[in-house]
Amino acid sequence: MMFDLIGLLGVVLIISAYALVPLERIDVKGLSYSLINALGAGFILISLSVDFNLPAAVIESCWLLISALGIYSALRRNSQEQKLE
Repeated sequence: MMFDLIGLLGVVLIISAYALVPLERIDVKGLSYSLINALGAGFILISLSVDFNLPAAVIESCWLLISALGIYSALRRNSQEQKLE
């Protein structure tokens, strides 16, 4: 039950990130978008450790990696912008 709740929280985070984009409340190139997605994917992966599903684990692992790239890019972009100031 606890792992189901963790997984559902992950789903809520990922869906929230997507929903905030067309509402113009979050920027897809921003750090927060990638962090929310990474956290969501991580929570879903935690829930999958109890009730394993290979296809779901593969897609969430890929989503976590893609989010990590987004986090890296956002941090790099922020660092470059600070150097210009």
